[in-house]
Amino acid sequence: MITPELSERARELAAAREPFVTATVVRVQHPASVQPGSVALVLADGTMEGFVGGACAQQSVTAYSLAALESGEPMLLRILPDPEGAAEATEVSEGTAIAREEGVVTVKNPCLSGGAIEVFLEPAPPLPRVLVVGESPAAGSLMRMGKELGLEMVSSDGHQPEPSGDELAVIVAAHGRDELHALRRGLESGVPYVGLVASEKRGAGVLEELRVDGVDDELLERIDFPAGIPIGSHSGAEIALSVLAKVVSVRRNGGAGAHVPAASGASASLAVDPVCGMTVAAVESTPHLERDGETVYFCSEGCKARFDAGDHASLAG
Repeated sequence: MITPELSERARELAAAREPFVTATVVRVQHPASVQPGSVALVLADGTMEGFVGGACAQQSVTAYSLAALESGEPMLLRILPDPEGAAEATEVSEGTAIAREEGVVTVKNPCLSGGAIEVFLEPAPPLPRVLVVGESPAAGSLMRMGKELGLEMVSSDGHQPEPSGDELAVIVAAHGRDELHALRRGLESGVPYVGLVASEKRGAGVLEELRVDGVDDELLERIDFPAGIPIGSHSGAEIALSVLAKVVSVRRNGGAGAHVPAASGASASLAVDPVCGMTVAAVESTPHLERDGETVYFCSEGCKARFDAGDHASLAG
């Protein structure tokens, strides 16, 4: 089970919009240094907090946690000392990853002492953020309904917070108050969806004001007005429904993940330890050294030392 300290840490990371993966050991075949129910958090820079096995097992967990964080999909990671006789693979890949099936990755970890570990990796990326500008009935409905769709709804009166570019959407439903600034900031910061709750006539007038103010036509074409999909909406709740349907479409079809901020140094790149052949995460926290202008990564300081001593040729073969 997750400890109170790790549980609190997970809440802190979520509040700070820092992506992480919860790694939970669900099965152990002894000998192994960990027990079922052990939990660790893997941050986007490869840092692990908690314990889910020895150093080499942790390398496998870190490597595939970053892959899960990039895809946004949970996976079951099976770490075996000898995968012979495992379920028939649907895909065979380089390094220690020897089998992939839907939702499951099986890897060979030559450093294990004979046991086997299964770890469930559950990514927790920041929720897509939607900034709502205005205090109209539609704005209120947007705030209430958006939370049910797994969106982080942030209310703004046009002054703070401003669009930063990390949002999935900026929706202006202010009926004339502080519209121009919010729309311009949303466009210039690259927010995927910028919507204006307004009639076609008033929306055209708002666009003309922005054009006179120096906003390029190419940017103005990105403003969706009347915001949302046409369902004949009249009430604030109906308008919110049509707008959120459009936001969901952008999220699912436009790739909201590309607009979610990642921690500094985040990477889902994998590398193969040239000594033992194990797949590891190519991040700063993984043991590594520079050789012939390239960075070489290792599962442990032991493999790094043996490589540096020139033993890698016989070991890798």
